[in-house]
Amino acid sequence: MGTDDKESAAASRLHKATELICKVGEELAFVMPGEDASLLPINRFVLDLEDLPATDAPATWTAGLKIARTWLDEILDGSGKFSEHHIRLFNGWHAYMSSVLDAWPEGGNMPAWPPDWPKPAAPVAGKPVAATPATAPVAVVSATPSAPPASSTAAPAPAGNEPSIRLNLEEDLDLLREFHAESLELLQSIEQGVLVLESTPTDAETINSIFRAFHTFKGGAGFLHLDAPRNLAHELETLLDLVRRSELSINSGIINLILAGADALEQFTEAIAAQLQGVDAGAPIVVPTSEIIRRAKAAARGEFAPPPAPAIAAPPPATVSQALPAAPAAELAKPAQAVSEPVPQPAPPVKATASPPAPAREAVGGDPAAGFVKLDTAKLDSLVDLVGELVVAQSMVVQNPEVQSIVSLQFVRQLRQLSRITGDLQRTAMSMRMVPIRGAFQKMTRLVRDLAASQQKQVQLLLEGEETELDRNIVEKLGDPLIHMIRNSVDHGIESPAERTAQGKPAQGTIRLSAAHQRGGIVIRITDDGKGLNPDRIRAKALERGLIRPDAQLDESEIFSLIFLPGFSTAETVTDLSGRGVGMDVVRRNIESLRGKIEIQSVPGQGAKFTILLPLTLAIIDGMLVGVGEDRYIIPTLSIRESFRPQPGMISTIQGSGEVVSVRGRQTPLLRLGRHLGRPTKASNPEDAIIVVVESGDAARGLLVDELLGKQEVVIKSLGQTFQHQNLLAGSAVLGDGSVGLILDVDTLVKAPGQQKVSATATPTSVP
Repeated sequence: MGTDDKESAAASRLHKATELICKVGEELAFVMPGEDASLLPINRFVLDLEDLPATDAPATWTAGLKIARTWLDEILDGSGKFSEHHIRLFNGWHAYMSSVLDAWPEGGNMPAWPPDWPKPAAPVAGKPVAATPATAPVAVVSATPSAPPASSTAAPAPAGNEPSIRLNLEEDLDLLREFHAESLELLQSIEQGVLVLESTPTDAETINSIFRAFHTFKGGAGFLHLDAPRNLAHELETLLDLVRRSELSINSGIINLILAGADALEQFTEAIAAQLQGVDAGAPIVVPTSEIIRRAKAAARGEFAPPPAPAIAAPPPATVSQALPAAPAAELAKPAQAVSEPVPQPAPPVKATASPPAPAREAVGGDPAAGFVKLDTAKLDSLVDLVGELVVAQSMVVQNPEVQSIVSLQFVRQLRQLSRITGDLQRTAMSMRMVPIRGAFQKMTRLVRDLAASQQKQVQLLLEGEETELDRNIVEKLGDPLIHMIRNSVDHGIESPAERTAQGKPAQGTIRLSAAHQRGGIVIRITDDGKGLNPDRIRAKALERGLIRPDAQLDESEIFSLIFLPGFSTAETVTDLSGRGVGMDVVRRNIESLRGKIEIQSVPGQGAKFTILLPLTLAIIDGMLVGVGEDRYIIPTLSIRESFRPQPGMISTIQGSGEVVSVRGRQTPLLRLGRHLGRPTKASNPEDAIIVVVESGDAARGLLVDELLGKQEVVIKSLGQTFQHQNLLAGSAVLGDGSVGLILDVDTLVKAPGQQKVSATATPTSVP
């Protein structure tokens, strides 16, 4: 290797080391005493640092990695949770290693080895630093006022105490992809099944389904010689077999142990997914499992006590591309990865309940005759596009004037048969892209359970509309917004049982998560009966941070929208769970990336409701085709209340409010669509046009168009990047004659400038 190549390799290693040290620092911000939050991510990043070539690394760097491994092994082999002592040590370690990285490229003296750390095996050179890492300022959440000094007799333990696996990517690539996809389904089924057991611990069918899921996982891992996950799945399978034979009974301790084991298997699955996409391909995969296996064996012997309520970790940074067949569930909050040794029975943890999810046994132990075929999503997309082109071509043939001039009853029957078949084919092809939102919703059940337990709150999650289908791409991208919003509802929306009882509320709070096809699209609502949003407090915080002017006139909805600003929060203290508003900028950004919207309603002391409206991209809808001049537009029929031709005197003007149309004594704001869109119209007199009354939530508006051209089913097409910054159009569709119709965004039109609430006492002025 030439000099330039060596320098390039060294620079690459330094860059990678810096990136990993930064990730450790991010995880340390969420560490709390007595919890295991971020333990496994930190362990994984240290393992990655240990795997970096150390040929040109300073001795202080190598010694620093060894001391970190010693402390991690102490935690993993002990309680499995961070103590104040270890938090202080790791914060100091992060500061020290960062200073080593700063001095590394200059080749100068390294910072002195901290005097309260165990002496390294080999002497290291260095110069004094201004502050030892133990006292250097670091970004931590918890205070550590009285941590004991580190033992000076501990010797660095060798890395690699946990078994590792290596993937044979060259020979088993396709098998590993299949194993990854199947594992995601099995782990989701295990998680949902365990949550069912919390309410019905004697449900034999659910126990059998979870047992079969672990058995299937073990078989797949064994076939690919993935010994570590295979052994873990085997021990959990053995534990469940004892439950099946009534030698053990399901309790909270066994449930937490199974969930911890499932989370460890999930980390193996994520690491496999990352290597399948070229991230650290061929590197050993190490996930701590020995402690879980040891305690699973102890539980099988009856030496087991339920652990305290599981700790909650912030979602770890995403490391796996979303291009895989299904999104990993790593975004969910993690329970305790290790189960404590038998201890005196603690007070019963507060339990989060959920409406009974679709039983996991349906996913794991369903009808074996009803098989599934897994295929590349690109092939599915291509099929859908081809079917759409076929339907358009069929419509163009049927509407061709020469074809319509053919007088033949048999020919007409054949055309009808062709139309019916192509229509059925279109609906079937489109339905292949549609998936129920059930999976995304039921993941929130686990999240609420762990959050409520960690905060000693009583929370029930009610799910509605789980069968609502929408495009799989939207479902995959909904995970992060839902997690942020549910976390906020539990953490800062729902009060403690004592607070709720004092206010005359039930001790148990309720969060309702629902989905439905409404308002011309998909509507998802997150409602809680907690403390709600305080508009006065939000406005005061916005003024304090200079986000609005003191004289700004904002209505309630505009004040609520301030919580979507980056970093905005009314929380007095920062915890590992975000205050209401923290992370909400992420929610809005993700929803807007789907060309959706989010609305907020809240009553202080009574609760809050967040409504997510998603467009109908890549879906089939029924639309009303209307004409404005030579242009044609599509209005989703679900948004249409009625349509009629106005009579003289029905349209009036209210000063300061614009035009309104009187329909059965009700004044509805009017919008002349052609004028609003800047397009020429055919009808010069309103009485020669048509008014289509559309609704968005509780508001309505009349759209004045030239003519109604009929109702038809259309396939939504995205408008592409060119039109991404406009909100008047929700998409486009190819019509039967081959032309393009634009789909109107009803929500935007209803709220367009000029609409104001019409007073019941206002005096209209007739418009000729």
